Amino acid sequence: MTLALDLAAVRDDFPILGETVNGAPLVYLDSGATSQKPRAVIDAEVDFLTRANAAVHRGAHTLAAEATELFEDARIAVAGFVGAEPEQLVWTGGATAGLNLVAYAIGNATLGRGAPASAPFALRPGDELVVTEAEHHANLIPWQELAARTGAVLRHIPVRDDGTLDLDAAAGIVGPRTRVVAFAHVSNVLGIVNPVAELVALARSVGALTVLDACQSAPHLSLDLPELGVDLAVFSGHKTFGPYGVGALYGRSEVLEALPPFLTGGSMITSVTLDSAEYLPPPQRFEAGTQPVSQAVGLAAAVRYLAGLGSDRIHAQERTLERRMRDGLRTIEGIRLLGDPVDPAVERVSLWSFEVEGVHAHDVGQFLDARGVAVRVGHHCAAPLHRRLGLTASVRASAAFYNTEDEIDVFLDAVAGVRAFFGVDR
Repeated sequence: MTLALDLAAVRDDFPILGETVNGAPLVYLDSGATSQKPRAVIDAEVDFLTRANAAVHRGAHTLAAEATELFEDARIAVAGFVGAEPEQLVWTGGATAGLNLVAYAIGNATLGRGAPASAPFALRPGDELVVTEAEHHANLIPWQELAARTGAVLRHIPVRDDGTLDLDAAAGIVGPRTRVVAFAHVSNVLGIVNPVAELVALARSVGALTVLDACQSAPHLSLDLPELGVDLAVFSGHKTFGPYGVGALYGRSEVLEALPPFLTGGSMITSVTLDSAEYLPPPQRFEAGTQPVSQAVGLAAAVRYLAGLGSDRIHAQERTLERRMRDGLRTIEGIRLLGDPVDPAVERVSLWSFEVEGVHAHDVGQFLDARGVAVRVGHHCAAPLHRRLGLTASVRASAAFYNTEDEIDVFLDAVAGVRAFFGVDR
């Protein structure tokens, strides 16, 4: 039996949760955009900056050695959080930076950089890059740009009306010319956990590279990226209860070793002449210049904090919140839930997007904010998915383990009053 979280103690770990907004206690339901940070993370970053701040991998003095040790210890902790080895984890400025790194590295392989090891990644005109209709712009636009630079063709796996991916269509799209299949583990609009095993199997059957956007799964699911079988994956610190400005790229060792670098400069080389350079092995090959050192230390503190709470207890709390939010929204007249599969076996996280009939999403957001409830409104950087669902914007409420059932009830009560306030329920 899984013991419940001590929510009072957990909430005390997050100073901002005690704030008030517009005269009401803050109900923070925007963790899908950015999660709040526990004191352990704040303290770790401050402690590094006040006690051990120095350039890493660049000095022989005591402070530089200590900073480097903390930086690499952070890599060990964060790699372990996703089941990886330290050398399989590259620090990035965030998930968007990681996805661009991969797309541009493949582009460099196409230009012949890193040959012959990188030759298998080179694209030819007519080769295909496959995404899904539900992707965040960060996992769409880099592939659009790569297609434009190389003559490759961008294709997409469609989304069914209930928000699930059309795997029958996917089987007809992923084919002999497919070179990359890039997709989100969890939709940032729908909250649905996508079928990784099936998509990886499709990609492997044609020798395509798989790239996973794990931004919405890393904070909520137990991740073992090697076990999932993906070739590359990204996630961000600020959505995983850590600092801004840091993220990670995971890669299978043989993939990282073959990819040419994207950014070049100091700290990623073995030797340099005026005419050429030799590069370090991964992960340092992809870490040119000054790295997000204090942020990496903070992210390590975040994953250690999560480990201390226990993934089973976190997941149990978030499942309770997800069901309460879903069941409550279903009972409110004039609410259309986005991505509400009939099949109860479809896994999801504690995130729901919805439309309030007759009221623009931005107006809903302002109405909720006046009552202290923070949600996300807009297309959530997934405009094509909203267009597929017949919308330009929606309201998204995303909970984390630090939220309470009482807060969900405050949110639901506020949503229930929206249409009456705007005079559209008469």
